[in-house]
Amino acid sequence: MDRASPIIDFHVHFLVRDVLEQCLPHSVATNRGHHKLPPHLFALFEKMMTPEGVIKDMDRLQIDMSVISSAAVIEPIHWAEPSVALKMAQQLNDTAAARVAHSPKRIIGSFVLPLQDMNLAMAEFKRAVGDLGLKVANVPAEVRGSYLGDAHFRPLWEAAQADRVVVFMHPDGAKDPWFFQFGMWNSLGQSLEEAKFMASAIYEGILESYPKLKLVLAHGGGYFPHNMGRLDRNVKNAPHSMKNITRKPSEYLKNVYYDTCLYDPTVMSALIKIVGPDRILLGADWPIGEADPLGFVDRCPDANDAEKRMIKGGRAAELIGVL
Repeated sequence: MDRASPIIDFHVHFLVRDVLEQCLPHSVATNRGHHKLPPHLFALFEKMMTPEGVIKDMDRLQIDMSVISSAAVIEPIHWAEPSVALKMAQQLNDTAAARVAHSPKRIIGSFVLPLQDMNLAMAEFKRAVGDLGLKVANVPAEVRGSYLGDAHFRPLWEAAQADRVVVFMHPDGAKDPWFFQFGMWNSLGQSLEEAKFMASAIYEGILESYPKLKLVLAHGGGYFPHNMGRLDRNVKNAPHSMKNITRKPSEYLKNVYYDTCLYDPTVMSALIKIVGPDRILLGADWPIGEADPLGFVDRCPDANDAEKRMIKGGRAAELIGVL
């Protein structure tokens, strides 16, 4: 890859005021309405509600394009009845498409789905891709306790592979109130949700059945890529774990892409050694994540200059089809 490839931040959030007002009391960020958010966050929320808010920071951070996704930890839709969730999903998806139309050379839109009703979800999938032209699906780790590897969600994975839609999995938070202590819903809970999602996707055979699926995990996949020995051990110790798969669990790690929202350069280096630099995409978690996303990649000693260019945008451009 060369600098002709755009620099693409795959992990940028946006909000829709009406959806936020409905959903914030149901979010893990407020412990389902039992906790008030600090005032400074609401200034960030305002930035997230306009295309100009993100583009100003993109210019400052030297980002050419951003993949925008709904901030599901503060405006989740899966608590609602399906018909209500569909209306909110449509608002979010229409907003994403409008932002693309506003700044087509800077913004790449993603869409959400009312996954508590798969018939409604797949109808909205068709509208988002076919009518709105959105290229990325934004999904949570689980919906009402069912992780997305469950057979119930297979129509989503089948359609994503067939239509070459990139799927960005970003958890909407650990629901157990225990995680709200010490802010652990974010620091600890997200990584655990990512691990549970990946276990579900592997053991339920999603990555086996859909080998051409373009799946991206937020936050570098959390803890999951870094402790595969225990899962691989179960190939012999618990052979029933292999009923839906033909390879060791660790061998599916390279079927997935991971963003750079890790904060710790040693973890980034470890992830590169595990999955390779070609599986890693720039992801800042704007506006509350990495303050210097390009510098974070540049400081990684385990990638050469060509690999860093690929991480910063070359691979994402290929996946999404913006080259």
